[in-house]
Amino acid sequence: MTMLNKLKTLLFAGIALLSMAAHAQLAIEITGAGASRFPVAIPIFENEGALPRAVTDVVRADLERSGLFNLVDLGLVALPESVRPDLVNIRARGADAVLTGSVIAQADGRFDVRFRLFDTQRQSELGALAIRMAPAQYRNTGHRIADFVYEKLTGQAGYFSTRIAYVVKSGGRYELQVADADGMNPQTALVSREPIISPSWAPDGQRLAYVSFEAKKPVVYVHNLPTGQRNVLANFRGSNSGPTWSPDGQRLAVVLTKDGNSQLYILNSDGSGARRVTSSGGIDTEPAWSPDGEWIYFSSDRSGGAQIYRVSVNGGTAQRVTFQGTYNVSPRLSSDGKSMAYISRNEGRFQVAIMDLATRQTTVLTNSNRDESPSFAPSGRMILYATESGGRGVLSAVSSDGRIKQRLSIQASDVREPAWGPQPKF
Repeated sequence: MTMLNKLKTLLFAGIALLSMAAHAQLAIEITGAGASRFPVAIPIFENEGALPRAVTDVVRADLERSGLFNLVDLGLVALPESVRPDLVNIRARGADAVLTGSVIAQADGRFDVRFRLFDTQRQSELGALAIRMAPAQYRNTGHRIADFVYEKLTGQAGYFSTRIAYVVKSGGRYELQVADADGMNPQTALVSREPIISPSWAPDGQRLAYVSFEAKKPVVYVHNLPTGQRNVLANFRGSNSGPTWSPDGQRLAVVLTKDGNSQLYILNSDGSGARRVTSSGGIDTEPAWSPDGEWIYFSSDRSGGAQIYRVSVNGGTAQRVTFQGTYNVSPRLSSDGKSMAYISRNEGRFQVAIMDLATRQTTVLTNSNRDESPSFAPSGRMILYATESGGRGVLSAVSSDGRIKQRLSIQASDVREPAWGPQPKF
């Protein structure tokens, strides 16, 4: 069996578990287990001690948290990128793949990190890459290397270089935070005494839209993360909520009550050009764009019960999408447009479900009681969502096949409103 085929038989693609700053201790509960993990060796890189922290520490942590790989320890001997390793010996020690690398200092104070990945079964090289980095970029570099290894061994894009956004509530304080996909480097984008909800990533990964109640009513803002600049996107009469970006980042769908009931509108990214998309006697809310930008999926009670519909971005007649059960809301589409995650009520329990949009086959993925806000990883293999445990909001993750479940919480705080950011472009 080839390395790629062997990996495709594994049941779990995983998620980097979240950890936060020292003042907010993360508790992690694994409630599902995957199949056997793929054995890979990630020895230290040559001259890695010249960096503030080892990039291979980050690589190992990413791959191990994914649940897909088993790390084989080869000891403290560095395997330089320029020398072909003894693949027979490494294979005999239990590793089916090995990563070698070197850190080379440059005259401008930066470093070149060069690395190669080998298949010990086929005795062949799978790929090589070089990354130039500043010393402080060791974590970003480690994530990129982990993405490289993940993609070469699974055939799917890695997600370790992505970021997540979420809202932490502690006492009467709300914080909109952004962190690396592994939960490290949390940065607070906004602090408020009023609720913050519905963060949504722009496709460029540099902007967040969200709803803040700081004006004593729901107002939609767009926040430029690198500069900290905030602009009001929607502050019409009544409620302004539910922002979600179009795939090209030029428009947003929002929910407004300026003309009566909650209905869907499309705005330009600067807040101009408001155009109504739905017109119903019910409440239309929670918009989500299809990846091709042609459709907006949304929740509505127009048929009496809460169900999911879709409508063309040009308006017109809405098409009902969900028919199974009496309550289905919060649609989110996978990046390939083939699957839809949503919240379904089953015997009084609100749970994450997934639908194959081609066959309309649905699967309930969780067994919890109060799930909300599902958000796909860029690869579509994991879904991050909010739920409750012990009366507090926690984040959880489930694989798209439902086999792996993880729960993540911060002691004495509520964590809600998760949103998984896009794949960065380097």
